[in-house]
This record gives sequence, structure tokens and C-alpha cells, in this order.
Amino acid sequence: MRELVVLAISIHLALPNDVAFMTSDNADELLKKHQLVFVSFGADWCPYSQALRPIFNEAATKFKQDNPLADVLWVYVDCVMEAEVCTRFFISKYPTMKVFVYGDMMKNEYRSSRTVDSLVAFVAGHYAGSVKEFHKHEDLSKRMDKSRRNVVAYVKRGGEEYKNIYNLALLLRDYCDIWVPAVGTLLSDTETRLYYVPPDNERTTDFVGDIKNYTYLKQWLSDKCIPLVREVTFENVEGLTEEGLPFLIYFRDPAKKDDEKVFTDAVVRELYDQRMSINPLLADGMKFVHPLRHLGKTTKDLPVLAIDSFVHMYLFPDISQLSQPGVLKQFVEDLHSGALHKRFHQEAEIKRVELEKFKKEHNIEADLEDRREEQNPVEPVKTAPPESVFKELKPSEKRYSLLQKTEL
Repeated sequence: MRELVVLAISIHLALPNDVAFMTSDNADELLKKHQLVFVSFGADWCPYSQALRPIFNEAATKFKQDNPLADVLWVYVDCVMEAEVCTRFFISKYPTMKVFVYGDMMKNEYRSSRTVDSLVAFVAGHYAGSVKEFHKHEDLSKRMDKSRRNVVAYVKRGGEEYKNIYNLALLLRDYCDIWVPAVGTLLSDTETRLYYVPPDNERTTDFVGDIKNYTYLKQWLSDKCIPLVREVTFENVEGLTEEGLPFLIYFRDPAKKDDEKVFTDAVVRELYDQRMSINPLLADGMKFVHPLRHLGKTTKDLPVLAIDSFVHMYLFPDISQLSQPGVLKQFVEDLHSGALHKRFHQEAEIKRVELEKFKKEHNIEADLEDRREEQNPVEPVKTAPPESVFKELKPSEKRYSLLQKTEL
């Protein structure tokens, strides 16, 4: 016990004044007290955490020198001493760096270069704010990226409503563009309005609650901004694998929006109650050619739907059935029940029996003299589903110390 106390004291002494030390006792106070908190979760035994520590400390000092009035806190958590804190925030590797906005954890973590300038630029960019400004409604219509989710907030600056909008724009910056009138724009008391604009000019939805109610507003904006079906890219795939849910991947040609809509409609219709057990994703089939090849498909076969369980990949048998009620839901349920794996082995056994029957009917012997198998080639029977491709895209052991999570 004495050794632990000495170690804790030494860690506190090693941290500069510009970096706070988080414990289970002060976690809520530190996170909720500041507009933005940048946290590094690490362990002394991890070589990558050891290498990051002086860089993180120097970056914190530099940021404070450059932004002396910023309501930003840099924090370190020792996950050996404070295992409860790291479990609370689902830390599965060291080091992990996350951003909190008044206590709410942003979904995406920091994964870029571990240098002083990069860390400072990242935090400064987030603290600068994420709201977008417009002067006139006509100006807004021209500037809005209609392929993204957008939210328009007619609120006066300086009040509780604007503060909530500002903070949620930061929290949801990866999913939504949130627009507010520019400084100097005059608004009457009756002009307060908040509405959501879906991608591709679909019908807008007005917020009818109290904008001062941060919790309710956050839930409403999260439901609108964070799609049930997300796009997987080479940039975000590492983070998606860490969520631990099997991938339901729809490989498609991005130019064919109608194909994409068939999948998203099916997911919304049939898998809403399954969102904690499966990760529905869109993938650019022109870029993710390796997984397609692994499934025995090419870009000519698009669209292709498959599940990657991080152990095996399972191909959706008939893409033309995707819009049929119940078919997609059954496919996902069969994964969790083990039916997909069992069915594959049953089909493999049937193919093996058919192969043996073919050999017997054609009097083919497996010897060196008989060449009829070469003249009448028979596709070899696969005895197991294709191995997972996306498990290879999980966080690299060359950058992180990975914890073994048996429940995954």
C-alpha cells in the first residue's frame, strides 16, 4: 500500500501545473466544470504512454501560453491507479485521448500525430467553436452543404439558448453543421426557432421543446445528427472497430443513391431495436475492393451486403430480397443465434457430398494418373466462412498497448 501512495505522489509531482490529474473522486467536477477538457488515458507500464507524457505536458503548457483565458483543461489519467475511471469511459488501449464538452464525451477520439504542435492545433481548433454563421436566409441556402445534416438555430447571443447551441455544435461537429445568425443580425423575441434540415433537401423538422433544456435538446439533436447508418472510411474504420459491434456493411457504388436508400430504409425499418448489437455501415465499393475480393466479389457485383463479425464474414445471400420485410432482420438475428455459422457448415457438407458424388459418377480417383479433375474442374469446398478482413484494421500494436477484452 505504501508503494502505491508513493507512486501516486510521484505521478502528481511529475505533472506540470498545466495538466490536472483525474481520479474517481474528482472526475465529475473536472469534466463538468470546464467547457472543454482534453484527457489522456495511459499507464506507466505502456511504452507509448511513457513517450506521450512529456509531449502532452509540453503541449498543455504551450496551449495555455497561447490561450491564457481559454476555459480548457488538460488532464492525465493513470489507468492503473484509477482503473474505475478508465472502465467508466470504456478505455481499451493506451494511450487514448478524448475530448469532453461540459462533461459529455465526444464520440471520436484523437488519433493523429503525437507531437506538441499537432495536439495544440487539435485542441485550439475545437475550442474555436463549431457553429457556422450566416447573414441572410438566402445566404444560408447557398452556403449549406446539402449532402450533410444541417441544423439552423435562430437564437439570440448571450443567453442560455445560444450557450447550449454552441456547446452542442462542438459535441456533434463530426455529424452536423449547426448554423446561427452572424453577429449583428437583429432578431425579435418571436423569431427564436430551431429546425433540422436532412440531407438532399428532404422535409425539415422543427424543434418544439425548450432550447434552454440542455439534456432534452442534446437528445433531440443527437437523434437527428447521428445517423443509424454511417459511412465507413479508411480514416474512421479504426474507431468503428473499437465500438465492438459486428459490421453490417453495404458495399455500393456511391453514385447510385437509389441502391443506398434501399439499404438505409431497410435498416431504419427493421434494425432500430438492434442498434446496440450491430453496426450498419455504408462502404464505397470502389475503394474497399479487398473485402469484396475476400467474399469472391468484384465491383461488377455491387451492391454487396455482408456481416463482418471480426472472426468471419458472411455474405447476404440474395440482395434482391433486401427490401422484403423481415429478411434483413432475420439475417442479423441468425448471426447472433449462431445460425449463420451453422448454415455455412451445412452448405459446405452438402457441397462436399455433391463433389464426392460427382467423382464417383465419373469414376475419378485421386491418383497421379487420373487427369479428369483438371479437365472438369470442380470448385473446392470451403470448410469455413471467409475470415474477417476488418479485424486487421483495428488499432495497431505499433501505436497502442491493447487491453484484452474477453467479452468482445
